[in-house]
Amino acid sequence: MSISPFRLQRFAVAAIFLSLLLSSAITTTQAQARAYVTNSCDNAIAVIDTDTNTVVASIPVGLRPLGVAISPDGTRVYVTNQASNTVSVIDTATNTVIATIPVGTLPFEIAITPDGSRVYVANVGSGDVSIIDTATNTLVNTIFAGLFPLGVAVTPDGTRLYVSSNSTNTITVLDTATNAVVSTIPIVLNPLSVVFTPDGARAYVEESNEFFNVIDTATNTVVLHALQAATFHDRMAISPDGARLYVTSPILTQVVIIDTSTNAVVDSIPLSYSPIIPALTSNGTRLYTVNVQNTVSVIDTLTNTVTDTITVTTGPNIGCLVRIAITPTPKSKDDCKDGGYKKFGALGFPNQGQCVKYVNAHAK
Repeated sequence: MSISPFRLQRFAVAAIFLSLLLSSAITTTQAQARAYVTNSCDNAIAVIDTDTNTVVASIPVGLRPLGVAISPDGTRVYVTNQASNTVSVIDTATNTVIATIPVGTLPFEIAITPDGSRVYVANVGSGDVSIIDTATNTLVNTIFAGLFPLGVAVTPDGTRLYVSSNSTNTITVLDTATNAVVSTIPIVLNPLSVVFTPDGARAYVEESNEFFNVIDTATNTVVLHALQAATFHDRMAISPDGARLYVTSPILTQVVIIDTSTNAVVDSIPLSYSPIIPALTSNGTRLYTVNVQNTVSVIDTLTNTVTDTITVTTGPNIGCLVRIAITPTPKSKDDCKDGGYKKFGALGFPNQGQCVKYVNAHAK
């Protein structure tokens, strides 16, 4: 039985259309950035689709989750569980826990190296830092870095770990290759988290007594210790170009913006809720804040206005949401070049062209 050329042409067109449709569906499904929010009341991680700003999943983890960090390729999320003394590892493709790692007592903040090979966990209760090998998801070392360590941060080049200690009022600096202490930086009172400029030349540290510190990382000395009057700040996020610091102020229900060239407050963004933790998208066009009222505010950083509010949980308690981390995405077309698209494993770009399309679609 022969098939007419006309039928063959119709079959070929249909096959090509189906192939393109499937390819488009796969790309759309894979290329989705997410925000992961720790929900200590529900012992879960809320997953937010940052394209639609809706909660799309809730992932059960350990007891009282707090710190959260995402691997550089976006394929893994690491969560500290304070009351379980563990770290949960989440596969972002399935949004399921694939490993649970015992660490120290009362694990608090968590940080990951730029190459994704190591995770550092500040354990407040045991007064040490746990080091996790991400290739095997096992604890490989435990080091002392000041009493009651709260914050941990890795420099952009991955060579140094900064650990903030509330008990000793210091920032302990360690060499990540040897785990040896290379410097101890005195901070006046209760240092909070550490944020670095993209080039790693400066570190910014907030104090609980409303002072703002700037550290020269070449000398590990405090070059500015300034009172931020009436700011009542909490935590910080820095823009991709390092020009702006966004500081949450839960008491004043606003986000304060600091110009890093002058270290002066240049603007503030009023919110309807009390923000505690900020996180920026990779291209810096949107700021997400975790709020005391169990919501997440979405801010357009080009206009400094709130564009959306996401209700994450509606339980009777407030203060359930404690930390947020956002999937890394390409900041510009240059991030897609020379095989760069392969670095964003969670987005599943099949080629450079799809990566560029994603950047164009998320330019605002």
